[in-house]
Amino acid sequence: MAGPRRTKIVATIGPACDEPGVLERVLAAGVDVARLNASHGGIADLARRLAAIRAWAKAAGRVVGVLLDLPGPKLRVGDMAEGTVLSEGSEFVLSAGSGSGDAAHACVSWDGLAADVSAGDRILLDDGSLELRVLSAEDGDVVTRVVRGGALGSHKGVNVPGVSLRIDGVTPHDLELLAWGLDAGVDLVAQSFVRSAGDVERLRAAMGERLVPIVAKVEKYEALADLDGIVAAADAVMVARGDLAVETSPESVPPAQRHIVETCRAAGRPVVVATQMLESMTHAPSPTRAEASDVATAVFEGADAVMLSEETAIGEFPAEAVATMDRVCRAAEESGPSVPIPAGEAAAGSPVAAAAFALARDTGARVIVTATQSGATARAVASLRPQQPVLAVTPHASVAGALAVVWGVACAVGPATHTIEETTRSAVDAVRRLGFAGAGERVVLTAGTTTGVIGSTDLVRVITL
Repeated sequence: MAGPRRTKIVATIGPACDEPGVLERVLAAGVDVARLNASHGGIADLARRLAAIRAWAKAAGRVVGVLLDLPGPKLRVGDMAEGTVLSEGSEFVLSAGSGSGDAAHACVSWDGLAADVSAGDRILLDDGSLELRVLSAEDGDVVTRVVRGGALGSHKGVNVPGVSLRIDGVTPHDLELLAWGLDAGVDLVAQSFVRSAGDVERLRAAMGERLVPIVAKVEKYEALADLDGIVAAADAVMVARGDLAVETSPESVPPAQRHIVETCRAAGRPVVVATQMLESMTHAPSPTRAEASDVATAVFEGADAVMLSEETAIGEFPAEAVATMDRVCRAAEESGPSVPIPAGEAAAGSPVAAAAFALARDTGARVIVTATQSGATARAVASLRPQQPVLAVTPHASVAGALAVVWGVACAVGPATHTIEETTRSAVDAVRRLGFAGAGERVVLTAGTTTGVIGSTDLVRVITL
């Protein structure tokens, strides 16, 4: 029987999964984390899909993390007249406010654009499909010349490469969605268009005492300049290659991806690679060879997870896309280990994790079990990329859901324990129940001699079943 897949799969749950039986097939195909994209649909849609995900996971006895992806300060045009086409060389005005646009003008979702751009700046629309050049900007209007024209639909994105816009990184709409997500019990929150560590800190402050792990999405050029700060401030990072390519350039994304993954791995932060990984499967039952290679490259680089967006949200073959990503990840993992990171760095300063890694390697243990309250030790052990799977045993379903995005970590939710003996029995029971090891095989266990306290992990032992 094939071993567990180490690289996790994040799949966006959208309208394609609302058809009868589709969500169940998508999740069963190998989804570890279900992404709810709050940029599309309303809270009612999000709540309905969240309930369906939780119901399936409970019935299947599976841990499926739920990631709420906040829209962030994305600039968009407003409503556009049907069939609007911008002609090369024509003038086009972007105005603050609301209203319907046409081939001569459009409204934008933020009234500060005219104050932040200058003559000569480039403005890209619809993920870079259309290009404008600023002629003048005053009184809330940005007058531009169309450099590259084409069709422009309603609510398409607006990017201003190389210009730092003075827009709040956490919008009122983000806060509304965050409040719903915290009440609903999502496991992770993704923050869009992060520019600096300060943006992450503002979102965390908005959570108050109800802290949920934050996945910082790197998709702005400013984020690359403060990458170390963002990685330190966030709980995980996503390489959001779509807007990153628009903000920088397509050819700069592969080296940026490699740098982001390496930085996260050295810091012991989980990292997700996202956007257009199997894009052709939105409308086709199989991927291109280049797409399969793209997914495998993320695995080779050591990413914790890879993500599907439109493929599962609105695609015609959502379950097939997940199954394909599963097969590609497994094949890549079987070809050999990913690029190593020095153990002292990857364990993120955790001597217990480093000791567990070394003991498992030297004793030939079948699994590393972490009895954990917060998931920190499991993440630290996984960051070392051990040969053995990591099984996190926790009394908190929310911790298990958050760990679902971490490379190589399986989770078991069990009762709270009060002594080290109870913790050991619970861990061994989970190992046997889930089939990670059998009689006569070794298990490495990490736990805290002071049970039930976050940050108290201070014990590593080898157990022979």
